[in-house]
Amino acid sequence: MTEWFLDGRPCDTIPADDRAVQYGDGLFETVAIRDGEPRLWDFHVERLRTGAARLGLEAPAESTLRAGLAAALEQARPGGARCLAKIVLTAGTGPRGYARSPSVQTTLLTGISDAAVLSASCYRDGVELRICHTRLAIQPQLAGMKTLNRLEQVLARNEWSDDVVFEGLTLDTADRVICGTMSNLFLITGQELVTPALTRCGVAGVMRRHVLTLLDSAGIVCSVRDVGVDELWSSDGVFISNSQFGILPVRRCGEHTWPAREVFHRLAAMVRASGVVEGPA
Repeated sequence: MTEWFLDGRPCDTIPADDRAVQYGDGLFETVAIRDGEPRLWDFHVERLRTGAARLGLEAPAESTLRAGLAAALEQARPGGARCLAKIVLTAGTGPRGYARSPSVQTTLLTGISDAAVLSASCYRDGVELRICHTRLAIQPQLAGMKTLNRLEQVLARNEWSDDVVFEGLTLDTADRVICGTMSNLFLITGQELVTPALTRCGVAGVMRRHVLTLLDSAGIVCSVRDVGVDELWSSDGVFISNSQFGILPVRRCGEHTWPAREVFHRLAAMVRASGVVEGPA
């Protein structure tokens, strides 16, 4: 269950004419709270502000976001030590039709829910993926953003109900590998890494950005470019990233399997050293 807060007060409804309800007009961030503190907070704030600017919305000040989060964590029943915070920025209420009101007043919601805990085997042995039939539409204007309209991800995620499959990979309409329904993808080729470019579609995750920053500081090459399915199959190793679980090795996708590579274990140690402590040491 998620507890929702508006302007520091508990709430369970929003107006029916809020543009989030009518058009998915807005953005959200899903923040891992560990030891009562938001993880990768600066990256979340920057992505929200960048997305708001691209949508033509006024983003709240960082202090406003932080105050709303603090108030929600203080009041939420799950407690603020280890949980998940969802920050939602909507274009507010407005008249019928796609055109926004000339004086948009955004709505800021904060939801607090329990954090999911993955089994140690996910980190030790890896997880299984599948390729989704649902394709991501090419739309550079929205690429990388985390808008409230997640229908492509909803359709893709509902393609399977088998608990053996942890995540689904999505391709774009040109059959380029883009990302998972809730994660970003990295390929290992020798001692080098590759992650798909997200200039046409897909979500640029904050954990992906954190991993890229760590790789750069360690002098490990990671190319950001287009990736085809054949390159996925021929890679030496695969792992996925997400703001909640950190990074996970992939053991299988369809008929293809990969062992965990030394470079992944090296990166996993770097991620843990940076403060992203998920799964067994």
